[in-house]
Amino acid sequence: MRYGIKCNWEDGFEINVKNLAGVTTITANKEGLVSLANHFLNLAQEEVPIGCHLHFDEYNSLEQGSLELVIDKK
Repeated sequence: MRYGIKCNWEDGFEINVKNLAGVTTITANKEGLVSLANHFLNLAQEEVPIGCHLHFDEYNSLEQGSLELVIDKK
């Protein structure tokens, strides 16, 4: 059985994750926000098992200089 989540990205998405004084901020354009919303909804699907996660960083979908972003299903 295959467990994988296909990430569908809106064309032109931009997402940046940073931490300033202990506050984590996700800054995104419209396409980035829609893409992230889609990822959250996909991860929430009943057939996606607990423990699955999405992992993004500046080498995988986020803007240069972004912190890593991991979204785990509990």
